[in-house]
Order: sequence, then structure tokens, then C-alpha cells
Amino acid sequence: MSNFDFQTLKNLNKRGRYTDPKQIGLHLWVKSEDKKYWILRNAKNGKQRDISLGSFPSMSISDAREKAQKLKRDISNGIDPILERKLKRTNSLKKDITFKEFASQCIELKRAEWRDPKHADQWIYTIEKFAYPEIENKRLDEIDTEDILKILTPIWNTKTVTASRLRGRLEWILASASTRRLRSGINPAQWRGHLQTTLSAPNKLNKVKHHKALPYRQIPKFMAKLRESEGMAALALEFLILNASRTGEVIGGLRDEIDNGKWKIPASRMKAYKDHEIDLCNRSLEILEIAKSLEPSSTYLFSRNNKRLSNMAMPMLLRRLNIDATVHGFRSAFRDWVSEETEHSSEVAEMALAHTIASRVERAYRRGSLKERRKNLLQDWQDYCLSKPQENVLELKIA
Repeated sequence: MSNFDFQTLKNLNKRGRYTDPKQIGLHLWVKSEDKKYWILRNAKNGKQRDISLGSFPSMSISDAREKAQKLKRDISNGIDPILERKLKRTNSLKKDITFKEFASQCIELKRAEWRDPKHADQWIYTIEKFAYPEIENKRLDEIDTEDILKILTPIWNTKTVTASRLRGRLEWILASASTRRLRSGINPAQWRGHLQTTLSAPNKLNKVKHHKALPYRQIPKFMAKLRESEGMAALALEFLILNASRTGEVIGGLRDEIDNGKWKIPASRMKAYKDHEIDLCNRSLEILEIAKSLEPSSTYLFSRNNKRLSNMAMPMLLRRLNIDATVHGFRSAFRDWVSEETEHSSEVAEMALAHTIASRVERAYRRGSLKERRKNLLQDWQDYCLSKPQENVLELKIA
């Protein structure tokens, strides 16, 4: 509708949506001559949805445009207006809101800042497993220090990293509740000057543990065993090993990232937040073709029912195969093989592993000169992985 003035809108009586020519996404929804509503249409996760702004003529055209513009700014900054409204409604029910209800809403609001979906999974897992059994149905203003200690104490010494992260998550959720005036007083999950007087410092308890790795001499035998396994997880794990990749890089991999035998991984999925390119060997390309034949319509390199594999798909496969090693440990096996069995330089190996290079000058030099050498390294690694397993390999353990 080109003419969007007050009198024209007031006279409208035909049901339907009328688009404002001056504000993208703003509509007047006419249900009848006396029922007209301002609607802002936007998309989230590929789905269209409507945000109600108010009724006409109670809300004028200029006010509707101003409100629509503000909401669009909020959305571009990662704020979900619909969730915000739910939280405001929650605030009116201060006495009844439970930790579980509020925590789930907080996690949804925080999703916008996370680059990797697994962060949300980790938040949800730790909160559900450790916090909910103690405070799931407690009101926010009822939660105290003793509740937090009941959650953290059983795992503080044995699962220190998990417990420390959980404490931080609980502190953030309860701080958010304080901001919205759903509780008052000291934050019971606060560390400095509070829990630090009761719990041991995490850095004093936590001993650095390296990811358990399969000795590289056992890799050919394992790869032969892996190729006998059926399923998408086995294909993904073999692909990961051949390319010395990380779990997130592989399970988040998309088919349109493959171009002319090269896998171009975007910075958003790399630990160092830098684009990474891999020249795929023949076996890697074969694996991708097999995966595509199993899930023809998927957008992912490896998927089940067109959904990306879970973070646990490959670890669970190792467990079923009775392999006492971690998925990440195969990168260590690759690095040990390079050092002990090849003439390839450590610089090439570090670039193949997509490790951060400290010096800017050195980074520029390596980017320009090591591409072909990285390709040769991964080809040699493929040849080794697919070689005939050596029988009676004895691993000597040095005390």
C-alpha cells in the first residue's frame, strides 16, 4: 500500500496485512474495521514470526515505526524481543518462578553470543545433571550458599574443571535474576570473597591432563578395524584422523565447504578463529562420497537424518570398539608420528594442525610457503594410516 496515512488506515475494513512502505517488516493487520494491529515480521532460524506492537489507532503510525526500528536494532544485537517479553511476564510472578524455568530462559537469551552450538549443550548438560537435582523447583529468592555447596562439593575435587565452569554458570544465572529483581542479597555462587573461603582454589586442585592418545604405531591396525565398522560415526572418525582435525571442525562440516578437492573450513568453526584449508587425500574424498550416498539430501559432511552428528558420536564409537583413547588424542598421535617417523618439519606439522603461530612475520611466511608441503605431509600420513598393520608391535614404556 503506497498511501499509509491515518485516514486511509482508519477506513480500511478488508481483512489482511498491509505493508508499511517506509519501514521494512512493519505491517498493519486488519481483522475487521474495529480490530487492527501493528505487527513486526522477522525471521529466526529460517522461520518467519510476528511480533505484536500494539493496536491501531491507539498506537500511531509514527510510534509503530519507532517501536519497530528499536526492536530491529535489538534483534541485530542478539536480543530476542519475544523471549524478553516472556522474562518480563516472569518478573510479575516473582514468588512463583523456579530456578529451572528461569535458567532455561537465560540460556536461550545467551545463545546469541555463542559461536558454537555445543556451548549451549554444555550449559544445559551441567545444569540439568548437577544443579537441577538440588534446586530445580526452588524459587530464585530461596537459593542460598548451602544449596550451591550441595551442588558443587561432590564434584569439586574429582571433576574440578566441570565444577568450576558450573559455578560460573550458576553465578551468571543468579546474577541475571538479581538484575531483574527476582532475588536480592549476595550471589551464593560468587567466588571472590565468598565461595573461595570454603572451597579449594581450582588451580591448586586441577592437574593438567593430556588427551589420551592411541600410540601412532597402532594407528594402521585401528584404521583397518575402523573401516570394518558401519555407520556415519565411523566414516567421520576416519576422516578426522586422516586430516588431523578437531571434532567441531568435522561434525560441523558442510558439503559446500568442499571445492575441487579442498576443504575450506571457516574461521567461525576453528579454535584460532582463522580460516583453514586442507587438501583432501583420495581416501578422504572417498569417505565423503560414501557419506553423501547414505544421506543424499543433507547439507552436512556427516549426518544422521539430515542432522549433524552429536559431540558424543565418535567417543561412543571408540568405547564400543574398546579403544582406550580420546578422539582429540589422534591429533597427538599424528604429531608424534611426524616427529619420530618422518623428515617433515615441525612447522609443517603445526600448520597442518591449525595451531596458532605467534609471530606475524612467521605466519605470513608459512602461509605462503607451506601449502604444498602440508599437502605432501597429509598424503604421507594417509599412506601410513592405510598401510598394512604391523603384527606384534610392542610399545616400550620408559619410566
